[in-house]
Amino acid sequence: MKWVCDGGAAFDEAFDRDGDARAHYRGIVGVLESFTQGEVSRRERLQKLALMDQGITFTVYGEKEGLERIFPFDFVPRVVTAREWERLEAGLVQRVTALNLFIADVYGEQKCLKDNVLPPALLLSRKEYKRELLNVRPPRGVYTHVVGTDIIRDDRGEFLVLEDNCRCPSGVSYVLENRNLMTRVFPELFGPYPVRPIKDYPNLLLDALLHAAPRTAESPVAVVLSPGIHNSAFFEHSFLAREMGTTLVEGRDLLVEDNYVFMRTTRGRQRVDVVYRRIDEDFLDPLVFRRDSLLGVPGLLNAYRAGNVAIANAPGAGVADDKSVYAFMPQLIKYYLGEEARLGQVPTYLGFRREDFAFMREHAAELVIKTTGDSGGYNVLMGPFATRTEIDAYVARMRKEPTNYIAQPLVELSTHPTYVDGRFGPRRIDLRPFILFGDGVRVLPGGLTRVALRKGSYVVNSSQGGGSKDTWVLAPRRGG
Repeated sequence: MKWVCDGGAAFDEAFDRDGDARAHYRGIVGVLESFTQGEVSRRERLQKLALMDQGITFTVYGEKEGLERIFPFDFVPRVVTAREWERLEAGLVQRVTALNLFIADVYGEQKCLKDNVLPPALLLSRKEYKRELLNVRPPRGVYTHVVGTDIIRDDRGEFLVLEDNCRCPSGVSYVLENRNLMTRVFPELFGPYPVRPIKDYPNLLLDALLHAAPRTAESPVAVVLSPGIHNSAFFEHSFLAREMGTTLVEGRDLLVEDNYVFMRTTRGRQRVDVVYRRIDEDFLDPLVFRRDSLLGVPGLLNAYRAGNVAIANAPGAGVADDKSVYAFMPQLIKYYLGEEARLGQVPTYLGFRREDFAFMREHAAELVIKTTGDSGGYNVLMGPFATRTEIDAYVARMRKEPTNYIAQPLVELSTHPTYVDGRFGPRRIDLRPFILFGDGVRVLPGGLTRVALRKGSYVVNSSQGGGSKDTWVLAPRRGG
């Protein structure tokens, strides 16, 4: 088998500048090199058949060829050493702790606004900031029960936070299924490696959800609230409900009476204590947010305000996802925790600032420009790869609502060996670790490594042609 290394400006996860395998990748490279081309192709076919048989899919909206697609998976695993993970984990725990304190503050005393750590006008102009939730404190004071923080690696090999996902972060089902798939199709690769297990995630998630339940004296009941089968992440909703042993419901399955939430069952109504919502908050309760929503539960927010139900993640937590707020995270970590941020992040220009917006317009061809509230790789201008016509059209849209845009320099994402079209080649990757906030903050040892399967692409999102890899976090060596 022939390996093609990056050899360019990017940091190659598996090979050094001389083309030699890094120490923690030698075992994988050795095993794969022992396979013939035919054997690799055979196993790749088995892998694709397994994905189809198990229905591991996602939905792409607006595509003519069909509603669901198999989520592309690449079998060359991404390996993170114990020392690398220790630094990354510490930074993620710090960040999620600060995020939770920030959300509690902006819906409570708003000290960070009074002290001008974050400009009040910026926060109050965010559509994700829900004034309806002012002075509403969730059970146990936890707003960020499940967080997916996107991590990239720059050309020096340094981990950087790209964005936080505090609303309904998705992808953990693929993390678990990727591991299952690897153990069945490529078991030999695990031989030299002390890979930390991830199979306990559903139990840890359930523990975090039940920790938030308002009724601590009784056996609390949790449900997974899904928009239904046409949602892009429906596979994950059903997967997690099954693995946790909870009920998957849609809005029509729940009702609110006297500010308590009940689930309709074949045995009558059953009280619900925790709603793990996989619905955007705008559709969560038509009496409070979008009145045309058919997905939510009328009265759910009143039950939440009364303290009779926990909602994970808490409504309003999406304000922490806003890419303008992201720019202030190092200052917010210092403000709430008295510590310097353990993880770096990408320098960010804000359309909110007049001088930044002028720079963004003048240098659009050199920058990556994004809307502040969108995700999934949508509404992004990749300036270095865009035509003049595309740039001019995008800038024209920016002028209408400058505060809804941010810009960042193009970061040379790290690359990883990936098997595409019968050969190994470098493809750019990122990482989404999953962090749970219950009686403490726990980070799943691994995460969703997303890979840009198109050669030269910087966009790793599945909706934009990306795939995923199994992520191996190595256990520390004994005595070291």
